[in-house]
Amino acid sequence: MTGRTESALRRQIIETCLGMNRLGINQGMAGNVSTRLDGGLLITPSGLPYDGMKPSDIVFIDKNGRPKGEQNPSSEWRFHYDILRGRKNAGAVLHAHAPYCTALACLGREIPAFHYMVAVAGGDSIRCAPYATFGSQELSNNALAALEGRKACLLANHGMICIDRDLDAVLALAVEVETLARQYCQALQLGEPIVLPAAEMRRVLEKFETYGKPQDGE
Repeated sequence: MTGRTESALRRQIIETCLGMNRLGINQGMAGNVSTRLDGGLLITPSGLPYDGMKPSDIVFIDKNGRPKGEQNPSSEWRFHYDILRGRKNAGAVLHAHAPYCTALACLGREIPAFHYMVAVAGGDSIRCAPYATFGSQELSNNALAALEGRKACLLANHGMICIDRDLDAVLALAVEVETLARQYCQALQLGEPIVLPAAEMRRVLEKFETYGKPQDGE
């Protein structure tokens, strides 16, 4: 975890929301962001524009799923709550209506291993969860299944979810996933992309475990 104070995390959630819109992975008031906090989580409120959001608008949800704050929590609080409760190594969740991810999701298509960087999401594909009504427990259940062993998934006819250790990491991952979705959509216009074999993706995943980390003796 980051060790940041609650007030700093509230500000960073707003910065993350503004960042995902600025980077083109979300639009308007769509999407939502959460981060782990002792005793529960902090999450964006429902129906407020990000550019007018105040730290006090961010909603705390306790470990029993009870919201506390001046605003109502995001309608998608259930999957944020369920993900952070079930994935102890995750510190932040980002949901966005990223254009290319959503285009694929509207076709019910996952992102296969057409490029080795698909492994950035933790596996040899980025799955697409079956459709369920937004804000429902069914949607949360579908998302949890699609995220098993993964850090990202698509939501059919809806958008995408990313999870990572903290807010900085989850925004960076969301950008990577949307870039992969765009590249896959562009490749599909030329033909059927070549998918890397499972053995190669296992090698890539092993290399990713130490990528960017200092080696012993350095």
